[in-house]
Amino acid sequence: MQLYHHPFSLNSQKVRLTLEEKGIDYTSHHVNPLTGKNMDAFFFSMNPSAKVPVFQNGSHIIYDTIEIIQYIERIAEKVSSGGNNLNLSSREVIGWMHKIQEWDAMYFTLFHVPEKYRLCVSKFLRRVIIARMAESPDLASAYHCKLRQAYDTDDKLKNAEVLRRSENHLVGLLDEVELKLGETSYLAGEEFSLADVMLIPVLARIELLNLEDEYINSRPNIADYLVLVKQRPSYKKVIGKYFDGWRRRKTLLKTWCFIRVRSMLRKY
Repeated sequence: MQLYHHPFSLNSQKVRLTLEEKGIDYTSHHVNPLTGKNMDAFFFSMNPSAKVPVFQNGSHIIYDTIEIIQYIERIAEKVSSGGNNLNLSSREVIGWMHKIQEWDAMYFTLFHVPEKYRLCVSKFLRRVIIARMAESPDLASAYHCKLRQAYDTDDKLKNAEVLRRSENHLVGLLDEVELKLGETSYLAGEEFSLADVMLIPVLARIELLNLEDEYINSRPNIADYLVLVKQRPSYKKVIGKYFDGWRRRKTLLKTWCFIRVRSMLRKY
């Protein structure tokens, strides 16, 4: 089984947490969207949306995050039960999974990145797409769609209403989670579930953006919950390894330096 992902990708984190919690072995392939690796012809031909994660098991390829997670769950249950009486996620867990996935972190994240960095990355990625169009004429139409999406994203980031809607959606979600965590230790009861796998990366993204005082610490049940889940081996391997202290700065600096160097080389 192959997973194409990136450590800072919210949906990649959800899938990797599932793999670690279920004890499933897989081969890891890093695909960094910030450096345009998702636009390379090999990956783009496999997934023209150019989004990570992508999960591959033989000839079976899945792009949708929740579908990947449920596929992994079925594999794990078949292994543990011998294929009989699969103990799959409850309706409540699946409901939470979809509710959390409905919040799109992209615009929220980009609005909180300093504009000079955001514009530099955006310009670099547009150049990458144009270069790939020339290199792979058979994929030119799909690349052109991605180029249009890139310009559309830039336009939406000029609209404060887009940020307001994303913030309101997040606040509503967190308020509902806070209420639920006042009743149970985990999101769907007293046992850790795939609902928690979906929630943890959202909270980690808030911390990455240094917005925890506004969104997490103001909600005591969520704050206590985050302390609890950070003790899990899966969290330490999937998120803590890249986000804690100097490691976060190292990964971000490495990406930023790569983009700057590549941008400078393209001028000559």
